[in-house]
Amino acid sequence: MQRPGYLPCKLKDYPWKADVNHPKHPELYRVGMGEQGVLICEPYKSEIGQHWRFKTPEIATESGTKICDLFEGYLNANDFVGADMVRKYLQMGYTRARRYANYKGAKIR
Repeated sequence: MQRPGYLPCKLKDYPWKADVNHPKHPELYRVGMGEQGVLICEPYKSEIGQHWRFKTPEIATESGTKICDLFEGYLNANDFVGADMVRKYLQMGYTRARRYANYKGAKIR
């Protein structure tokens, strides 16, 4: 079987760097398609990720409300990077919730 062209990832060419402090250097932030960078970009990953839950509708609603509050806070602080990261987490939560809803009752391996 042929290995996909995107593997192995060339880390030096990858636009998302885990060691960048984005609040201090927002100019190094790269707006990516979809959910790119959501699990790398600190400190936002830690700030937002601790609230990202979607196991039940109730938990997802509470999580979404908290994350939307973070979005408002980032906007009020003129923190574009934080606001964009929140958008990505919300998008990621939506796609996961839709996936689980589509497979309700099916055994997932």
